[in-house]
Amino acid sequence: MAAGFRCTVVTPAKQVLDEQVVYASIPAWDGQLGVMQRRAPLVVKLGGGVLRLDYAQGGSRWFYLGGGFAQMKRDTLTLLAEEVLAAEEIAADQAQAALKEALAFSPRSEADHARRQRDLSRSRAMLRLVQEHKSGV
Repeated sequence: MAAGFRCTVVTPAKQVLDEQVVYASIPAWDGQLGVMQRRAPLVVKLGGGVLRLDYAQGGSRWFYLGGGFAQMKRDTLTLLAEEVLAAEEIAADQAQAALKEALAFSPRSEADHARRQRDLSRSRAMLRLVQEHKSGV
């Protein structure tokens, strides 16, 4: 049996990855959650944030993951996400521009306020991811 567990990441548009990993740090709606092999079954709502996958041969991959659900069952972690971007696909200047735009937006309703909070959270998470990824963390 291979070390670790299978991790599949899927969006409505495509399958992003299907790989063997030894650890996953996933952005649950209420905070980061670590997952390892032989974890008890789990279903969790995802928030927007950083997904980190660690590999048996060493190294990690980083992604921005926005919303959805995760399920861990029989050493298979399935992430059904609304949005997934690999760290190398995120441009720091675009994330900075998105943050500036979100900060400038003036909400006029509860729905606008919720949208502003989501946009702030998304752009800050992407900036953090780009900074950590480029520094080799």
